[in-house]
Amino acid sequence: MGLPFSIKVYKQYFNFASSHFMIFENGTREPLHGHNYRVQVKGEAPELAGDMVFDFLDIKPIVREVCDSLDHKLLIPKDNANIKIHTENKNYVITTMDESLFSIPMTDVLLLPILNTSSERIAMYISEEIRRRVKARFGFAFNGLEVEVEETPGQSAVYVHREVT
Repeated sequence: MGLPFSIKVYKQYFNFASSHFMIFENGTREPLHGHNYRVQVKGEAPELAGDMVFDFLDIKPIVREVCDSLDHKLLIPKDNANIKIHTENKNYVITTMDESLFSIPMTDVLLLPILNTSSERIAMYISEEIRRRVKARFGFAFNGLEVEVEETPGQSAVYVHREVT
């Protein structure tokens, strides 16, 4: 059950174009491909401070920064045991269980602290980044934060973080 007050932000510039491949439970992977992701955020609070949950002018740049950090990158889940990553010169060399080998410039890769690059896990990562940045800049914590990541029109995943009280 949601809290009494919430804000929802969804701007056209809350998007990023990234490539990835999922690693399945048996260690196989899907082909490398990309999506034009779109992001929507809903923040909840039990009461209002200054008649607002949180100022739209403060949350929008944070969501945009997080989206921009993912834009035009190959997203690699560094916490996945079925992927081996090492550096060679200025490249990440990535090996998967099916013996696929990728050598990609470090500037083109974002190693994410997640288990896989599913839309669900990407939504969780975005939620954690938004929460971290809001806390660092404003000393504020949403009691609930919902992040929706749409990978194609009509196909999205939602991650909901709730503060335990």
